Amino acid sequence: MMLIRSICKTMNMSYVSGSLRMYSTETPISFSALENRILKSGDPRTSMAPILNQWIEQGRQVTQPVLKRIINRLANYGRFTHALQVSEWMSNINSNDLSPGDIAKRLNLISKVHGLEQAEIFFKGIPETKLGFKIYASLLGCYAEHKSLEEAEVIMKKIKKLNPVHMTVCYNMMLKLYAQTGKYEKMDRLMQGMKENDICNGATFNIRLNAYSSSRDIEGMEKLLMQMEADPLATIDWYTYATAANGYMKAGNVEKASASLKKSENLVNDLSRRVAYESLQSIHAAIGNKDEVYRLWNRCKNLKKSSNSSYLCMLSSLVKLDDIDGAEKILQEWESGHTYFDMRIPNLMITAYCKWGLLDKAESYIKRLLDNGKELDGSSWDRMSSAYHADNDMEKAVQTMKKITSGSRQRRGWKPNTYTLCACIKYLKEKVDVEQALEILKLFKEDGHISATTYDRLVSYVHSEVEDTEAFDMIKQDYQMNENVQLHDAEK
Repeated sequence: MMLIRSICKTMNMSYVSGSLRMYSTETPISFSALENRILKSGDPRTSMAPILNQWIEQGRQVTQPVLKRIINRLANYGRFTHALQVSEWMSNINSNDLSPGDIAKRLNLISKVHGLEQAEIFFKGIPETKLGFKIYASLLGCYAEHKSLEEAEVIMKKIKKLNPVHMTVCYNMMLKLYAQTGKYEKMDRLMQGMKENDICNGATFNIRLNAYSSSRDIEGMEKLLMQMEADPLATIDWYTYATAANGYMKAGNVEKASASLKKSENLVNDLSRRVAYESLQSIHAAIGNKDEVYRLWNRCKNLKKSSNSSYLCMLSSLVKLDDIDGAEKILQEWESGHTYFDMRIPNLMITAYCKWGLLDKAESYIKRLLDNGKELDGSSWDRMSSAYHADNDMEKAVQTMKKITSGSRQRRGWKPNTYTLCACIKYLKEKVDVEQALEILKLFKEDGHISATTYDRLVSYVHSEVEDTEAFDMIKQDYQMNENVQLHDAEK
C-alpha cells in the first residue's frame, strides 16, 4: 500500500499539569528524533506510552501535529496497536476533546486491534454533537473491512442523508465490499447509479476491474478495460494495467499478462514509483520472469534508500521463484543496511527455508537472530513447528510449539497452524505425556488461541474421556483457519 503522509500545520505546545498547552516560539523544533525513537521500537509488545512519557520527562516538547503524523505513519506500516497507543496517549494528556477526524482514526484503529465489537462499543459512546461524515465513513470502513454487509448498508443510508461532498469514497467502499462478498449484481447496480449521477472516479472503475480480475472473468475485464480507455472519467494509470495483468496471470495467459505489465510500467510516475515497481515485481515473479524481477529491483534500489517494504517484496519474489542464493544475498544486504528491524523479513526467510526443506539453515538462522538479541514472534516458532511436523519430527514440533506463546504478540486475527497443534496434542496423548499436552493447551488458552470451551474439550480428549473423536474435530468449531494453515495443507 502506498504510504500517505499527513501534512499538518505546526502547533507549538508544552506539557503542564497533565495537559498539552500552547506556547509560542520563533524557532521551530525538530521532532524527527521522537518519530525515529518510536518507529525504531518495532517490538509489538513494547508500549509506546513509556517512550512518550520519557520524552516529556526529559524536558522536551511534543505537538499534536507530530503525534498525528506518528499515528498515521505507524498505521501505514501496519503497526496498528502502537498507533492506537499513541492516539490514546495523546487524548489522555490533552484536556481538549478529540476532533471528529481524531475520533474517526481512533475508531478505525480499535476495529483493527480489538475487533468490530469493540469498535461498535466505542462508536456508541461518541457524543451526538461529534457525529458526522468522517466518523460515519470510518464506521462504514470498519464494517467493510470485516465484510459485515448488512451493517454497512445501514450506515450507508445514514451517510446518504448527510449528502457529503466526498460521497464517492463511501460508494467505492460499498463497491469493494459487494465484490468481496460476491454480490456482483448489487455492485453493478450501484456502479450504474454512480455513472448516472456522475460521481464515478478512477477508483470506481478500478474496483470493478479488480473484481473481474479476481473472479478470472477475462471477458468482463477486457470489456470494462475498453470502456475505461474510452471514458474520460475512468482514469487510466499503472494500477489499471497491473490489475489486468494480474487477471491474465491467474487465467494462465502469460503473453497478455506480460503485455499489460509493459503498459503499466510505462504509466508509472515519480510519486508512485516505489509501490508500482514492487507491485509489478510481484506479478513478474508469479509469472516466472526472473530477469524482470531483478531489473525492477535495481530500479527500486535507485530510489534513494531502499525501504523494508522493497526488501520484503524482493525476498518474497525470489521465494516464489525458488531462487535460494538470490534470497540469501538480498537478506544479507538488508541485514547490513536496514534502518529499523522488521520481523516480517526474517519470518519470510524462515518460511522459505521450511518450504525448501532446509531446516538446518532455518535453525542456524534462528540461532543467529537470538544470539544478536532479536526476539522471535509466535509466527516464527509456528513456522518451525509446522516444518518439524511435516518432517515427522514430532519431538521438535512439540518443543517448538511451546515457544509460540512466548513470542511477541501477533497481528490481529493471527492464529497458529491448527493441524500442527492438533498433531502435537495427538502425539502427546498417544505417548501418554498428559503433562506436556495440558501445558500446551493451557498456554494456548491463556494467549487466546483457543476458547475455554475448546480447551475443556481437548482436556477431555487428552485424558481419553471421549471416544471416536479427533482433536481437530474439537478445535475447528471456533478456530478460524489462517492462510498459513491453508498453504501448509495444500503442500502436504
